[in-house]
Amino acid sequence: MAQDRDGHAGQRPLRDDGNTRGGHSRHVARLQRSGRSAGMICNERTGAQDDGRIGRNRFDRNRLRHMHNIAILDDFQNTALRFGDWDSLREHANITVFTNTISDEDDLVERLQPYDILCVMRERTWFTQRILSRLPNLKLLASTGPWNAAIDIEAAHELGITVCGTASSPTAAAELAWALILAATRHIPSEVASFRNGGWQVSVGGDLHGRTIGLLGLGYTGGATARVAQAFGMRTIAWSQNMTRESAAKHGALYVPKEELFASSDILSVHVRLSDRTRDLIGAAELATMQPHALLVNTARGPIVNEQALIDALRAKRIAGAALDVFDQEPLPATHPFRSLDNVIATSHIGYVTDESYRIYYGESVENIRAWIGGTPVRVLTPAKREISYIAQSA
Repeated sequence: MAQDRDGHAGQRPLRDDGNTRGGHSRHVARLQRSGRSAGMICNERTGAQDDGRIGRNRFDRNRLRHMHNIAILDDFQNTALRFGDWDSLREHANITVFTNTISDEDDLVERLQPYDILCVMRERTWFTQRILSRLPNLKLLASTGPWNAAIDIEAAHELGITVCGTASSPTAAAELAWALILAATRHIPSEVASFRNGGWQVSVGGDLHGRTIGLLGLGYTGGATARVAQAFGMRTIAWSQNMTRESAAKHGALYVPKEELFASSDILSVHVRLSDRTRDLIGAAELATMQPHALLVNTARGPIVNEQALIDALRAKRIAGAALDVFDQEPLPATHPFRSLDNVIATSHIGYVTDESYRIYYGESVENIRAWIGGTPVRVLTPAKREISYIAQSA
């Protein structure tokens, strides 16, 4: 039986590494030179270092050893502190925000060593068994979203690390899928670019009414996508490895075999989860059966579609285009072909990046941290329960 790590008293103080040391004017000047910004949080001085860190809450030193050390990870837009009652934790915790991601394992472990609580944004940082075993101070992983494939739940359980999740918006990713579909079919990016340069009417778009949309998956996001398709008057077909005719019909979709899904869809939108059996589910063979005018939309996970096969199909114009929000490697390298192919419309994994989603993610993360500190964890993920409800519920 795995035992919880005792993290409720006597924590090692967070080392004074320069977040709040030195004159405030010198600190602000340093931030301005580095292109970063600082804000006033909890009426305390804040700061940032070139490693993407923004410090918060310098408490009395005689209380530091009784405080928890919290790190908010991968806050690319430096918005986490806006979404959630973090002030309610100020009597219990020192909080640091990191605005960048570290891919090197040794560097990541070094960064996270001082913290006993980590608030992680979706799957931006991976917590494998090896990484978790190298973080002896870690007691709580406050994840955002109903599940997190980037966390080794079994390893966390064995190491006594509590993992909590949050609800999510069931419609945010579906809305982005439709934004991408509309942008691609009406050539919005090229029309906007032309308009800004003084041009006028440079493309001919297409209607959605009467077209066939194929949905690879009919879960929360796929189901929401299907409802919008009906409003546009589209024919909706669907397939996944565990779908039935009855489950498809509940969403107003017609269940078809996999081969027909790819061959008949004018627009194919991906909505399955990434797993061993869905990795590379769409490869060269599947892309070859799609119609030349077809559009592939992926707002699920990048590796569901074989990246090189898709690049080859787009370069050869075997399909009309792709509208993508997810990629094998994120952030996507600046020189990646997806950034330059003229038949690709892409966004930087923003399907869940909405005001409403972030209020759920960070609001419930604060609740989860507060409950854990109080000795009554909520929304706990375990090997036996890897997912909580999508719908926000009171802690």
